[in-house]
Amino acid sequence: MIDFWLAAGLLLLVALSFLLIPVLRSRRAQLEEDRTALNVALYQERVAELQTQQEEGVLNAAQMDAGRAEAARELLADTEGVAAPRVSRLGKPAPLLAAVLVPVLALGLYLHFGASDKVELTREFSQPPQSMDEMTRRLERAVAAQPDSAEALYFLGRTYMTQDRPADAAKIFERTVNLAGRQPELLGQWAQAQYFADGKQWSEKIQALTDEALKADPKEVTSLGLLGIAAFEGQRYQQAIDYWNRLMEQLPPDDQSRVALQGGITRATEKLVASGGKVAEAPAAKPAARLKVHVDLAAELKGKVQPGDSVFIFARATSGPPAPLAAKRLTVADLPATVELGDADAMMPQLKLSNFPEVQLVARISRAGQPTAGEWVGRSQPLASSTTAPQTLTIDSPDK
Repeated sequence: MIDFWLAAGLLLLVALSFLLIPVLRSRRAQLEEDRTALNVALYQERVAELQTQQEEGVLNAAQMDAGRAEAARELLADTEGVAAPRVSRLGKPAPLLAAVLVPVLALGLYLHFGASDKVELTREFSQPPQSMDEMTRRLERAVAAQPDSAEALYFLGRTYMTQDRPADAAKIFERTVNLAGRQPELLGQWAQAQYFADGKQWSEKIQALTDEALKADPKEVTSLGLLGIAAFEGQRYQQAIDYWNRLMEQLPPDDQSRVALQGGITRATEKLVASGGKVAEAPAAKPAARLKVHVDLAAELKGKVQPGDSVFIFARATSGPPAPLAAKRLTVADLPATVELGDADAMMPQLKLSNFPEVQLVARISRAGQPTAGEWVGRSQPLASSTTAPQTLTIDSPDK
């Protein structure tokens, strides 16, 4: 903050200089006016002296006129270049009063409407926190300075959860939902915080939050995990196994929480068997999609492309997100070529071929190496993602 106030002080001095310059100029004008008055007085004194000498007979008329002319020339020489005095309507006290009031008023307005607290927070966040408590204090100040920031509220809620303050976290997540909308992830976080704030007592409010989250996103991980915990605590072991198995499907293979989650499934299975129950078989997993595509270049285009041009081959949902579900990259020199597009080639884990019933195959040539825009393209007709027959795709049209 010191450098900020130094810069502000420098700007203030510049501003004050514009106010004080008229005062200094008025003083200079006053000095020039005083000097002119003195010269006039000396001239009048000289003329009176010449008249006395003429009356005493020392000077004749011609000498008198010559002396008067000489005195006049001296007066003109002394006053030459002196500007006419300017009369200020404001008066001398006005600039001085403004010089005092302007910085005071500016400081008051900045402290009221300015963002000194946000500047200080920015400086603080540029340095790593020394402890979790310090991080919490920073986030609390950030929320106080920006109460409409859903991002700051979300991180503060997550921090409260790590500090075992679920009641505070539940209030923060509720504010976040009111600001950012009823997004599935936020609803899941709110439900989880409320569950622990209520002493692990399930309630209609928590049930409604998790139901809403899973209705919007059946793969919302926080809600799945929470429902599994609640089912386990309520000795509904089969439901706990089902929820946790659904959660396992959403986690990456190298996720550290998979070990703990598998341990929970094992304990729930043991308790279910010990109570005389039988674990229901999980529904058969949907087979992974795999499309085999033969890609070639139309004969009339072979003279219009270069061997090093990029070729992007991908499948995208006919009804769904525009992002590719699976993609491969080749060059024109590799054509013709046969590639396979499957779930293993997914751009994002939640966007797999097998999750969409119908897709379209696209092959694009891009000299700039951009998958979203190029010079030439080939597209297939919509087909089922479960298709097993080999497909042929020819690049034959300008990319528009």
